[in-house]
Amino acid sequence: MELSESVQKGLQSLADPTLSDLKTFPVLIELAFRSLLTAHADCSVLDQPELKRIDQKLLKHCHTAATTCILEGVKQNVDKSTISSCLEDFRFDAERTDVFYITYQVMTTLLWRCPPHINDVSWRLEYPIKNGHVHKVNEPSYLIFIKQNTNNGGSSEEVNFSCTMEQLQDLVGKMKDAAKSLEKAMQL
Repeated sequence: MELSESVQKGLQSLADPTLSDLKTFPVLIELAFRSLLTAHADCSVLDQPELKRIDQKLLKHCHTAATTCILEGVKQNVDKSTISSCLEDFRFDAERTDVFYITYQVMTTLLWRCPPHINDVSWRLEYPIKNGHVHKVNEPSYLIFIKQNTNNGGSSEEVNFSCTMEQLQDLVGKMKDAAKSLEKAMQL
């Protein structure tokens, strides 16, 4: 992984056992990951009691270096050997490297686990006059075609169904309610 000189210095500081012991190091690494996974800054590194004895400027620098390293790793989809050799270059001992990699595995699993999401929707209005039993129907129905990604863009599947006008209006209303709920949840 190619990292700037500033990030390299931050990682070297993070590897220093005089800066953080094996109790504070996992806290700092977990906070770096959590800051990337949450939309809010509720996991400030400066507010952690375990990290109060560390100089604030150095703490911020180490936190930034750790998050940059994590982002580069995720961007390049690195494996354990790549992360290990990179961290060893910055003088991380085996225990710190293991803590970093285990946290990396757990958090990137959380990061990439997302539910299926809709890519495309199309519809068609049908107006059957008679059904298969030669009875008059004269009632419109809507054929709905939904394409969704199932595993992070890897594969997609189609969901098709038919509904009446009332059912379609109910579906649209529920989708609007769900969108509003998501917006509220994102603002919290």
